Amino acid sequence: MTTAEQVNRAVEGLTIPALLRRNARDFPDHPALTSGIGSKDTTWTWSRLRTEVAALTRGLTALGLGRGDRMLISMSKRPEHWVVDLAAIHVGALSCTTYDTLSTEQLRFIAQHSEATVLVLEDREQLRRWRPVLAELPHLRAVITVEPDAGSDPGFVDYADLRGEPGPPDAAFERLTDRAEPDSPLTVVYTSGTAGEPKGVVLTHRNVIHESLMQDHLVPVAEHPRSVAYLPLAHIAERVLGIYMPICNAGHVTLCEDQAQLLPTLNAVRPHGFFGVPRVWEKLVAGMSAKLAALPAEQAEAVERAREVALEVFRLRSADRAVPAELAERHRELDERVLRPLRAAIGLDDCARAFSGAAPIPAAVLEFLASAGLPVYEVWGLSETTGAATVSTPEVFALGAVGRPGPGVQVRVAEDGELLVRGLVVFAGYLRRGGSIAPATDADGWLPTGDIGTVDERGIVAITDRKKELIITAGGKNIAPTKVESLLRAHPLVGHAVAIGDRRRYVTALLVLDEEAAPAWAKSHGVDTTDLDELAAHPEVRAALEEAVHQANQRLARVEQVKDFRVLAGPWTPESGELTPKLSLRRKVIAERCAAIVEGMYE
Repeated sequence: MTTAEQVNRAVEGLTIPALLRRNARDFPDHPALTSGIGSKDTTWTWSRLRTEVAALTRGLTALGLGRGDRMLISMSKRPEHWVVDLAAIHVGALSCTTYDTLSTEQLRFIAQHSEATVLVLEDREQLRRWRPVLAELPHLRAVITVEPDAGSDPGFVDYADLRGEPGPPDAAFERLTDRAEPDSPLTVVYTSGTAGEPKGVVLTHRNVIHESLMQDHLVPVAEHPRSVAYLPLAHIAERVLGIYMPICNAGHVTLCEDQAQLLPTLNAVRPHGFFGVPRVWEKLVAGMSAKLAALPAEQAEAVERAREVALEVFRLRSADRAVPAELAERHRELDERVLRPLRAAIGLDDCARAFSGAAPIPAAVLEFLASAGLPVYEVWGLSETTGAATVSTPEVFALGAVGRPGPGVQVRVAEDGELLVRGLVVFAGYLRRGGSIAPATDADGWLPTGDIGTVDERGIVAITDRKKELIITAGGKNIAPTKVESLLRAHPLVGHAVAIGDRRRYVTALLVLDEEAAPAWAKSHGVDTTDLDELAAHPEVRAALEEAVHQANQRLARVEQVKDFRVLAGPWTPESGELTPKLSLRRKVIAERCAAIVEGMYE
């Protein structure tokens, strides 16, 4: 039986409510959710989680939320967020979590487009963000407030009152559990709208369960795996990894509300799997580099020798070459004795599944992590493919590529180079006003992804760029900006890089200083300031970045090479507007804000 057949058989007939019931029945006392770390942590078992979901489901039913309705959630990562989400699933409504970084206009668009009938707000801050648009939502029937002091306007319902006194799931709740069907709509995820208005991606039970079990089959982890939820729950990756996958494998999720607390949380949890966007991995590398630099000389030499062996093994495997038995044995011995303590310093010594996605990650970052015995494998996908459509595994991967299609997934290249995807992870379609769903695949089930890429003889997919982001120079040459930007971001000073050159004579770049790494670099190089604005204008920083651009240009074709650049202090964040909530570049916003700077490089 093939892996695809195994996954398809495992997925068949399953729904999220049925899996939640299984967990509460078979693993009632196993931990499901933990909020906080150390002495202040609170843990809910699978039995308690389902009891809470049953109680709120009764309340939502009494409120009139029903099958096919849409419900918006504006709440932080706390157990009640899971309860609200899962209760909506049981009544057959489509839940959707919104990003905290959305503007009033973006909130208005999503609320009006979804025609949501119920809105769940956590506290006064969320109410402040939503109040300007509440009167403009004719379909809204109720606002549920989680914190008692959030507000008491007419039409507001207190969460505790709606929940009532939790009791064991009753017959009505069990009927709702049985009523769910694998191909029923489950949730809506709105895209970030980088190429226009956000789109409501409708996912089914089968989509999210297939995605979850597919990853478990490809890269197995421990039974009841530990994980950390730290990304926004509006992000497709966290919805899968923080909600649906733990339900599928009866895992234990620890909630990390503040990303500044990610490292202490990782150290406390020691997760079996971890997904990071490139910026997260880059920050972990910066932290590990600082620790290595502080080691005594003798210990540093031992670590360096072990890292060289680990990197040699990683490069051989990436090139699909055999690892000599003697080298493999030496690697195992040094990894356990020397490198595992290094990984323990960032809480990833038990991590068997480390993935990166959402954007290209510099090869130098991957090689650094691999040299520490933490090979990180790239995945690729969209909200429309329920997250990962391709997955790199320890057995099959290539540096700079995003792996092979997962079991039950197909990828092919269209005539214009665009990648098309077909399979059970492809979404049901886009939500229309009124609640209907518009399919986005062709008659044969192929979804155009908007990404340009290739598929090699091993079936490994590589992404070269976004179809709509290709730079076409005045000379008619097509250039992939992400390739240029990835090479520039390899330098520790650079937090973000933007390649420019569409309809221009040559390529230029904006380099934004890394708000954490740049001051550390300044101290280690004897620069007399750590202020970002001063560093952006400092001659030593300029000289270092000139060398970084030179090194990047050595690996680029002549037409791709950066002819000029400007250094910006930053920082760029979703709140400041230059980045999306998943930390992708908002190119249109950047182009507008930096228009004068860009023009200065072409005068």
